[in-house]
Amino acid sequence: MIKKTLYFGNPAYLSLRNSQLVLRLPEIEKNDTVSDFFKKESERTIPIEDIGVIILDHQQITITHGLLEMLLDNNCALITCDSSHLPVGLMLPLCGNTTQSERFREQIDASIPLKKQLWQQTIKSKIENQASLLEEKRKVIVKNMRIWANDVKSGDPDNYEARAAVYYWANLFPHIPDFTRHREGIAPNSLLNYGYAILRAIVARSLVSSGLLPTLGIHHHNKYNAYCLADDIMEPYRPFVDKLIVGLSEKDLKSETLTSEIKMKLLSIPVLDVMINGKRSPLMIAISQTTASLYKCFSGEARKISYPEWG
Repeated sequence: MIKKTLYFGNPAYLSLRNSQLVLRLPEIEKNDTVSDFFKKESERTIPIEDIGVIILDHQQITITHGLLEMLLDNNCALITCDSSHLPVGLMLPLCGNTTQSERFREQIDASIPLKKQLWQQTIKSKIENQASLLEEKRKVIVKNMRIWANDVKSGDPDNYEARAAVYYWANLFPHIPDFTRHREGIAPNSLLNYGYAILRAIVARSLVSSGLLPTLGIHHHNKYNAYCLADDIMEPYRPFVDKLIVGLSEKDLKSETLTSEIKMKLLSIPVLDVMINGKRSPLMIAISQTTASLYKCFSGEARKISYPEWG
């Protein structure tokens, strides 16, 4: 079952009752002219087991500890946003798998050659998907990117990832003059930031579910980054988010402001259609297959990560 992604962008009271998330609205709760019956009818409930990701995007949202506990027990990821409506925090459960300590040990003991081989597979898949998006949407030459993908060596010592990125971003938004990919850059950078934050949460959640530590990356190793492995594994999935944002940017959405309409479209990321292992699958399900295959690589059961392909 595909878990729901919930977005809360207005003042709200979020609590727990009978294993259900209960949503109440302060403007109704505090309105003395509203009847108790109407207040009761205005409540909304959602089964906890149906929720995969929650985005909290307002300074006046109140959430109970009981609800937090139940959400984390059900492996839900919670994203918090700042006053600029950009994601700044991610909360995940500490325990997501019954054999977690064993899996932690296998992950920690993974050899450097294995990590380099896994990074090689990751970058090869990322560049191939970037090339496919450019070919589909921009009709530009991508033979060079296909060659770079095939030439990626263990650990990507020649940094083909960066070489491909320069060509990719130079051609992805040709209708936006002077566009460069930068977190603080012009639109649609703000859309990319938001979309990647959702993707990162989905990947981190799936890693925990697979019994892995999101902190210990196969390539990323910034000591201040608590989600290095999530940043590694999400790389081949970025072009699928980019495709969604290309579609939005072509509709003349050049404002830096993330409107409610845009955010709702970005919330479709978990159900984007991808191809993995020869079958079509929602992105969230595909990521669970990817993280499961990653664990098998750490345990010695497999040597290859299952990554999405362009379909």
